[in-house]
Amino acid sequence: MVRGRGYRPRAHFIPFSLMPYLFTSESVSEGHPDKVADQISDAILDEFLRQDPQAKVACETLVTTGLVVVAGEVKSSAYVDVQSVARDVIRRIGYTKAEYKFEAESCGILSALHEQSPDINQGVERQKPEDQGAGDQGMMFGYATNETANYMPLALDLSHRLLRELSAIRKEGQQMTYLRPDAKSQVTIRYSDDNAPEAIDAIVVSTQHDDFDESEEKMLQQINEDVKQILIPRVTADLSPEVQGLFTDQIIYHINPTGKFVIGGPHGDSGLTGRKIIVDTYGGKGAHGGGAFSGKDSSKVDRSAAYAARHIAKNLVAAGVADQVLVQVAYAIGVAKPVGLYVTTYGTTKAKDAAGNLLTDGQIAEKVQQLFDMRPYAIVQRFGLQNPIFGQTAAYGHMGRQPGQKQVTMKDGETKTFDTFTWEKLDYVDKIKEAFGL
Repeated sequence: MVRGRGYRPRAHFIPFSLMPYLFTSESVSEGHPDKVADQISDAILDEFLRQDPQAKVACETLVTTGLVVVAGEVKSSAYVDVQSVARDVIRRIGYTKAEYKFEAESCGILSALHEQSPDINQGVERQKPEDQGAGDQGMMFGYATNETANYMPLALDLSHRLLRELSAIRKEGQQMTYLRPDAKSQVTIRYSDDNAPEAIDAIVVSTQHDDFDESEEKMLQQINEDVKQILIPRVTADLSPEVQGLFTDQIIYHINPTGKFVIGGPHGDSGLTGRKIIVDTYGGKGAHGGGAFSGKDSSKVDRSAAYAARHIAKNLVAAGVADQVLVQVAYAIGVAKPVGLYVTTYGTTKAKDAAGNLLTDGQIAEKVQQLFDMRPYAIVQRFGLQNPIFGQTAAYGHMGRQPGQKQVTMKDGETKTFDTFTWEKLDYVDKIKEAFGL
């Protein structure tokens, strides 16, 4: 069912203001406890899919001081060594020292995975694969904006970049050698009254670090200088001239604002799968249906349909239909066809009908429904979501990433190459332009 014909958004969907305004997004590093949990859950999912592409997995992880607890429901012919998979993830992230109180070789790992409920499974699997029902009810959102090259909100894109670069510096081991895995970032963008980024107003970076021999004041001064003189230049070097111009000497920096940050990671705070869903998606822009991604196979539309909605929104914006787009899709558990599809362009529509009138959001939704098959089976086939490609998604965002490839040695010993971040491909732009007469 198409919703939103003739709809024009109310002001609370986006800050349409009469003066410049601020918008903020945050990110967290791969060493943040919630992200440690996400990465373990997705690594376990990938291992099930490596052995059994038909596996149904819902894997949750808890991490705390010296302990990992894995729980969830699985229907699969595969056997997964949960301890080995979890330790590999923790080791790769960088928790390899006893003083972290959470260390790859010594932490305890408990597994409470059990068989998936047959009551749920009967609603998902069908005699005809294309009739596969949604693994749960709910609504999922996809968003895109033309304010960045990867069609992501600028504040979130920069927040991710800060932490990806900080992680690279830590792993290189040549500069800022005191860095530990846990870190958070936050970027505040000042927008003009026509919703264009004008400048970066504030940047927050909090990074876990080794204990310093110097005083806390000297320690903070060193970290402050290194963030501004090492991290920021490395981040800006890869940005377009337009975005580089937003980095002015007027930026307010808050670097480790609480002071000392030696105790961190799962020892500092417990971590849980699915607790960073805004970091995973659009940083607070657009909307979120509330469902997490990591640890869930593609029969769970919380994940697969959210990817599909992002793919639609990104291709619509790239095709020139609108400057920004939000897509909502909703499902009933066990039912293949979505119960609802909704599109809003926040009043930025550029596409017109044959008479030269701007298309309404409802008219755009009708065309989207004709172009994209949103049944769960079709989504899985479109994006290759039964492949073991999810580990890379579990840190630094599921959206806005560069499509690539991943080589995996399968259960039978054959090495296969799989496409990654397939929902980020701009492979429907030409179809959309033709359908909308652009």
